[in-house]
Amino acid sequence: MERLYRKLASYDTEDVYPFHMPGHKRNPALLDGFFPAAQDITEITGFDNLHHAEGILLETARRASEVYGTRNTYLGVNGSTAMILTAISACVQRNGKILIARNSHRSAYHAMYLRGLTPVYLYPQKTSGMELNGSLRPEDVEKALQEDPEIEAVFVTSPTYDGVMSDIRGIAEAAHRRNLPVIVDEAHGAHLVFSGFFPESAIRSGADIVIHSVHKTLPSLTQTSLLHVCSDRIDEELVRRFLTIYQSSSPSYILMASIDACMEIIQERGKELFREYTENLEKARKRLSGLKYFRLIDPARDYADTVFDCDRSKLIISTRDTGMTGQELSVLLREEYRLEMEMSAPSYVVALTSVGDTGEGFARLTEALADIEAKKAGEWALREDEAGKNIPDEELQPPGQVLSMAEAMEGRTRKVLLSESEGCVSAEFMLLYPPGIPLITPGERISGQLLQNVRRYLQQGLTVTGLKDRENRRIEIV
Repeated sequence: MERLYRKLASYDTEDVYPFHMPGHKRNPALLDGFFPAAQDITEITGFDNLHHAEGILLETARRASEVYGTRNTYLGVNGSTAMILTAISACVQRNGKILIARNSHRSAYHAMYLRGLTPVYLYPQKTSGMELNGSLRPEDVEKALQEDPEIEAVFVTSPTYDGVMSDIRGIAEAAHRRNLPVIVDEAHGAHLVFSGFFPESAIRSGADIVIHSVHKTLPSLTQTSLLHVCSDRIDEELVRRFLTIYQSSSPSYILMASIDACMEIIQERGKELFREYTENLEKARKRLSGLKYFRLIDPARDYADTVFDCDRSKLIISTRDTGMTGQELSVLLREEYRLEMEMSAPSYVVALTSVGDTGEGFARLTEALADIEAKKAGEWALREDEAGKNIPDEELQPPGQVLSMAEAMEGRTRKVLLSESEGCVSAEFMLLYPPGIPLITPGERISGQLLQNVRRYLQQGLTVTGLKDRENRRIEIV
């Protein structure tokens, strides 16, 4: 069986002179640092064409489909961003309506902007006293679809950046009663199908399109992704059309070979790798559960009334009983213990784990947190009566849409001080990053509660992005 990554390695040794792109001409002497220039090729003879695959790239995609058990699978080199743009564009007509989770990645909002779509928002449940968003409820999907027969598709993120999962099977049943497709951004869940330790993947729960960032939790290079078609509700001609629009016409063979190698590893060693990984993960979770001041959050257990299930590969470490913010803990772990967290929120940090983690890595994390506790126990014991009081509940639902995104972004605008923008209609996105979920979108009215939350995020050192003013002092309004 010919594998793309092996064919690239073989081509590396051949005496073929490249009178074709790329401009480094496979000459490593022209590139400082480590770059696999000899394998960085274009669509030459024998290496197929991603946008009209008939040979080795078609076989690479088919193998990925076999690994995941899907109807069809498409390779991605522009991250899940391009796949989300593709899925929404293929499932909803221009100027149509989409039922979409408010806590969706910004690429979903960009798809709505580019296609002129009207969003009908689904709001996740709120977990009391935490910044975590809960799950989406199937009954809310059912209600929204009953109230608006013009909706053409449902878009859900599960798992979220924090690992919170929604009842995709229930959501799909509500949508399929009206023959509507369900698109699931499962970018953070490419690993779910490979171990019973984790919840069921959307692929097996009735979703029609599932999107994976292979690089997030599997051994693959950054920007690699997959779009899985899981049912005949999807027009694959449209999928292919939009993939050619949103993906590069010069796809990286190194990235595509990375996907191929990843799929081979999963096929040949997946059971062994995931057994070792989940054993190490479970040991780490037990050690973390024994800490006194830091608390390992299990959303499905701790917030069972608002969380359907959770991906336990995400280690959510609460700082609420310590007097520290999540950002402060993240900085401390990075600077003193050389541990880089995936993200930090006002009252917690998230350590993203994957099959690539080692027992040593897990031990370093658990020992670091235990060491911090030991050093600060005396200080924290004096303020136990104040623990957990530093994080107020936030307003979840922003004001409604006053104008469409296109009207707000493409109409006449002016800049005002953010502090003086209450009541104005935003012409910009404002996002809390990571994970890149909009706090406000173009066309929505700016509330006092939003401004209060943003001030607090900035004071806590969190990253607010999206505004043209990089200092976050001014905002463009309609």
